[in-house]
Amino acid sequence: MGSSERIRTHVEGFDEKLGGGIPPGHIVIIAGEAGTMKSTVAWNILYQGAVKDKRSGAYITLEQSRDSFASHLRTMGLDPNDVEDRVSIVDLAMIRKNLEGMGESTWLEIFKMYAGNLKKTLNYEILVVDSLTVLHGLARFDHPREQIFQMFEWLRDLKATTFLISEMRKSDEFGTHGEEFLADGIIHVKMERVDDAKIERRIRCVKMRGTPHSPNYYALAFQKGNLQATHVIAE
Repeated sequence: MGSSERIRTHVEGFDEKLGGGIPPGHIVIIAGEAGTMKSTVAWNILYQGAVKDKRSGAYITLEQSRDSFASHLRTMGLDPNDVEDRVSIVDLAMIRKNLEGMGESTWLEIFKMYAGNLKKTLNYEILVVDSLTVLHGLARFDHPREQIFQMFEWLRDLKATTFLISEMRKSDEFGTHGEEFLADGIIHVKMERVDDAKIERRIRCVKMRGTPHSPNYYALAFQKGNLQATHVIAE
């Protein structure tokens, strides 16, 4: 793969709505409430990117243990063992347990140290951080806007395409400290009640710098190990 080629989400029918995918080097927020498959969408980018595009990647988890995440992925037909030669899952949740009560600067430094060292050893093209919300909570920023800005600049210097998973409640905006303005892209996943019996998962690209994109929601379905974006069910 040429490094200038777009990073595909491998959500069938969605990349076409993004002009072929995400421009390399972008920082993209994947935002949504609990249960909207944010982590699955992010892992799918790494997994299919490794299988189909021969891209290298790293997934840093700050909350869910590696074992628990891996067993969930296996049930989805996206087994980490299939791509272990190209994609690493790094469990900072375990380190977090052992270092409870550490200060803001220390946590951010630990995260940067791991992400930076992995870049040197793996030279990953794609980095997923799960999640930005947990990182916020751990870091307890005293000047959040400035510190988030600095963190985004640091991530840009990694020369990778970065996906930051962000937990949101229904009422939330896409960022609490200006991340929505700093990010190059925002992908939103949500649950929509279609009728009394049916809930539909939906996905849309809220923004994506440097690419014309559809701002519309699409139904997000998972079938036989493949994510698909199709037209929404009419309400």
